[in-house]
Amino acid sequence: MIPKNLEEAIQAAGSPVELLRNSQLGPYVYPVVPPEYSNWRGEQIAWQQTCALFNQSFHMTDMYLEGPGALKLLSDHGINTFKNFGVDKAKQYVACSPDGYVIGDVILFQLGENLFNIVGRPSVHNWLQYKCETGRYDAKLERDERSVVRKGPPVRKGYRYQLQGPNSPQIMAKLLGKPAPDIKFFNMGHVSIAGADVRALRHGMVGQPGWELFGPWAEGEQVLEAILEAGKEFGLKQVGARAYSSNTLESGWIPSPMPAVYTGEALKPYRQWLPGNGYEATASLGGSFYSGDITKYYFTPYDLGYASIVKFDHDFVGRSALEKIAAGPHREKVTLVWNPDDAEKTFGSLFHKGQAAKYIDFPSAVYATLPYDKVTRGGQTIGVSTWSGYSYNERAMLSLATIDPAHSKPGTEVTLIWGEEGGGSRRPVVEPHKQAEIRVTVAQVPYSEVARTAYRPH
Repeated sequence: MIPKNLEEAIQAAGSPVELLRNSQLGPYVYPVVPPEYSNWRGEQIAWQQTCALFNQSFHMTDMYLEGPGALKLLSDHGINTFKNFGVDKAKQYVACSPDGYVIGDVILFQLGENLFNIVGRPSVHNWLQYKCETGRYDAKLERDERSVVRKGPPVRKGYRYQLQGPNSPQIMAKLLGKPAPDIKFFNMGHVSIAGADVRALRHGMVGQPGWELFGPWAEGEQVLEAILEAGKEFGLKQVGARAYSSNTLESGWIPSPMPAVYTGEALKPYRQWLPGNGYEATASLGGSFYSGDITKYYFTPYDLGYASIVKFDHDFVGRSALEKIAAGPHREKVTLVWNPDDAEKTFGSLFHKGQAAKYIDFPSAVYATLPYDKVTRGGQTIGVSTWSGYSYNERAMLSLATIDPAHSKPGTEVTLIWGEEGGGSRRPVVEPHKQAEIRVTVAQVPYSEVARTAYRPH
């Protein structure tokens, strides 16, 4: 029997950790888009050397927030400033719990005077919807669920495509019949593509120029065809579901912080509001880091590298806690570069009799919705890795991690523990295995050579 709400699910499992550790789900799903359009190696190369086309129309939750009270709702529950924000602007929006821990982050678009679009994993959407419904906000919400949880065909309210790579300006110019408009970073404009009015967000990932193009679903196919035609002479490649989630290894954005909603009396009404089969109740927790205390999996904005986003120029949920936390010390977000010999040995255990190490999938090695691997030095846990995989551009296995500042200097050698305790969990995506110690070297975020000065998170 499915529990009525998240609180009941936690009680039935015995603890939040047991609930998530025993979830039968695997990693976050990127539906509808084929695993590969060509091959994932070439698709990775494209975002660094030519241009990559990401189809983001299916895997993210969209929520439209409209009304005179919409901005106040966002301001009351976001750590961001809203000074100088307005129509045709976007930002990375971060929401925290009353204790100052991250619930999630999304991209927030302001489409009209009182109209906003919130895009990303659904933890922030759920939090804002709850606050809108239970608070006194003059605003209304419309959700456009990601395709994996929709019933019927994967038809959405809107399409969303992303062009990334050094040739993206040429492709935009070919599409538009003139140079792309001079739009400031994370600002939007309107362009005409194949007779359709398209919103264009100017931004960049993995150190390369880019645009995010979106509009009504009915016009998505004609816009896509026009992009593909314009991109032929510039090496445009469509990126499949396999390569999509690996781009964050080069760009440095941590996609999956655990929503900090599983504890505290203040959040109990929210847990009773959340469904027993929703994202927070069914997300799977995996990896070598283990604690019976769910709060050990929570992150502050500072742990995730979001210090510049926190602004104390307005009142918001979690402000008092963050004012105390701000003084530090904080863990530092870093890239971990796997020792190639250890990576080869770990993968190579598949070719020898006896128990092998946990399988390393390529290019994304993530096998849980919420991946948490232990990072140690001298036998002591100094942090956690939250995303691992392979970059063909860098010819390296990489992990994104947040670790104690004393060990965060680039060049420091630490150890990542790969694989789960006790030979693995009962989840179907986890085979019996032995843990492996991987020597890893601390490096900067973002890691990509071209991204080190140009990247801003999306």
